[in-house]
Amino acid sequence: MNTTTPQHSASQHSAPQLSAPQLSASQVASPQHSASQAASAQVSTDTPVTLVASDLDRTLIYSAAALHLPMPDADAPRLLCVEVYGHKPLSYLTETAAALLTDVAGSTVFVPATTRTREQYHRINLPGPAPRYAICANGGHLLVDGVSDRDWQDRVAARLAAECAPLAEIQAHLAATADPAWLLKERVAEDLFAYLVVERSLLPEEWVKELAVWAQPRGWTVSLQGRKIYAVPVPLTKSAAMNEVARRSGATRTLAAGDSLLDADLLLAADLGWRPGHGELAENDWRAPHVEALEERGVAAGEEILRRFLTAARG
Repeated sequence: MNTTTPQHSASQHSAPQLSAPQLSASQVASPQHSASQAASAQVSTDTPVTLVASDLDRTLIYSAAALHLPMPDADAPRLLCVEVYGHKPLSYLTETAAALLTDVAGSTVFVPATTRTREQYHRINLPGPAPRYAICANGGHLLVDGVSDRDWQDRVAARLAAECAPLAEIQAHLAATADPAWLLKERVAEDLFAYLVVERSLLPEEWVKELAVWAQPRGWTVSLQGRKIYAVPVPLTKSAAMNEVARRSGATRTLAAGDSLLDADLLLAADLGWRPGHGELAENDWRAPHVEALEERGVAAGEEILRRFLTAARG
C-alpha cells in the first residue's frame, strides 16, 4: 500500500426511512439548468466552462474500511494516501484515480463539496492543482483560496435562523433519546449541525426513522452514513453553494457525484451526475433521470467517477 503524501493541499427517489432534503426554488432554480442560469447572471463568456462538484468521503476518497477490495491481494490496485490523522494514514484513492483527478482539476473548475468541517477538509492533500473553491460543512462554508467567504456565511446564517429550529433544540433531543449502549460520540460541526458516532451493529433502525420524522417539521433532515448519523438543517445544502460558485466562475455546465442523501440536492442541481454502487443513495435505490447509478463499489467507484467526469468535460 503506497502511502506517499501528494504535494498539493486541497485544503426521487426512494428513501423510505430517510427523506432526501426537499428543494425549494431558492435552493435550486432548475435542477438541470441552474448552473447555466446562475452563470449567465454574472459572467458572459464564449468559452464553455465546466464545473465539477464532488463529494469526497466514500465518493472520491476512502478509508481503509471503505475501500472494498474483493480481488486477490496480488491484484489489488496501488493506493495513494491523501489524508493523515493522528500520525496515521486515513484516506486513500487509487494511483489511477490520482492521475485522473489531476486532469479533472486542471481542465475544469473542480470544487470539493463535503460535509466535513473546514479543519477536517484541510487535512486532505489531493493530487493536482489546489482547488480555488471548496464547499465545507454541507454548504455552510464556501472557501475561496482556502478562506471562508464572509458574505456567504452571513447569507447561510440568515436562512437557518428564519427557517429552522435552533441547533440547541436538536442537540437536546439527540442527548435525550440516544442510547449509551450504541452511542460513541456526540459532535457539533461549525455550530451549524450535529452528528453522532454510533456502534452501527447495535443501532436500532427504528430510532433513525423516528429521528427523521421528528426532525422534518423542524426544518432539519437526517442522514445515516457509515457510523455517523447527521442532523442537518434543510436549507444547508451543497447545491446552493455549488450554484454560487457557478455564478462566480461563469460555469456553463455542472457535473456532480455523491453517495449519501446529503448529496441528493447536489446531484439534482447538476446537469449530469453519478452515484457509486454503495452508500445511502444506492441502499435506497435513489435515482434521477440525469444521474447515472454506477455498479462499481468502494475505491473503484471513485476511479470510475473521475473517469466519467473527465470524459464528460472533454465531450
